[in-house]
Amino acid sequence: MANEELAERLGRSSDWMFQRSGIRSRHIVGPGTTSGDLAVVAGREALARSGVTQVGAVVVATTSPDRPCPGTAPSVASRLGMTGATALDVQAVCAGFVYGLAVGQGLIAAGTVDSILVIGTDSLSLSVAPDDPTSMLFGDGSGAVVLRSGHCEEPGALGPCVLGSDGGGRDLITVRGGGSEERSGGCGVPADRYLRLEGQEVFWRAVRHMTSASRAALDAARWKPKDVDRIVAHQANARILAMLAERLGVPGELALSNVEQVGNTSAASIPILLDHADRTGDLKPEHRVLLTAFGGGLTWGATTIVWPHLVSPHQSPQRLSLEKRHVRPSGEDLDRQVPGAARAGLS
Repeated sequence: MANEELAERLGRSSDWMFQRSGIRSRHIVGPGTTSGDLAVVAGREALARSGVTQVGAVVVATTSPDRPCPGTAPSVASRLGMTGATALDVQAVCAGFVYGLAVGQGLIAAGTVDSILVIGTDSLSLSVAPDDPTSMLFGDGSGAVVLRSGHCEEPGALGPCVLGSDGGGRDLITVRGGGSEERSGGCGVPADRYLRLEGQEVFWRAVRHMTSASRAALDAARWKPKDVDRIVAHQANARILAMLAERLGVPGELALSNVEQVGNTSAASIPILLDHADRTGDLKPEHRVLLTAFGGGLTWGATTIVWPHLVSPHQSPQRLSLEKRHVRPSGEDLDRQVPGAARAGLS
């Protein structure tokens, strides 16, 4: 969905949207397609590219689950043929994928499992009010990686994960309706069930917290900013990415971005960008990569990874059909939205 398709509805020009966000287009799910559907497709390809058929756990990071109850992860695991596996959702909004990596790292380090499928998936186009200008920011998508146990020195090893939160800012990115807060209110007036965003305040907090988390993650990995080959940050806004690189003292061209083509895909943005960059050659084996994200909660996080040589060869993106035969994604819904898997070794 290009900016031009939103212009009349939002009363804004396509150039106005691009100047304020760096976004020209985004992918939107077709009728009947859910975040879980996208997660199954991404998870299946991640498993195929990594040569893995079974994992011990499935972690799904999403803020747009298929249902409030139960979680989306058990259904995704079952549809991938892994009934009986540990399966849980992580709800940290746009920081969800980094939180999911940390959960996976902890489960492996504790010896609970030795392999994990971590999926970031969101369909926030279904959560924003159609006439709200912030709807121009959000696209839908899913991305996945397979983590396995390994040695801390091998390529693909995750560094220490740095996480943080500030619940005092929960109203800055929020959906007020649909939870126990609304049901216990007793006033009989339904709460707003659309995603609401205080853009200017979120902008500055995102820059501040992603910068501080990134510095802490670099320190924990014993890296200096000059050691970083690539920054893969949550794709919220092109101006946030530029300011993050500037504050870290890293050349702006090292901050990879696909926000212009896909918009803000929330928990899916980092794995989608990792896959895009791997396929195009912007990410190469042995690159030192900083991952960082900021989301509602407020939540934020960062970690490091030395990019591995992926097991399967590079492939051109393919259109994949969803498992449910009655669901047929329209247009470009799934093009370039199905990441492959990096095999990460964890200490």
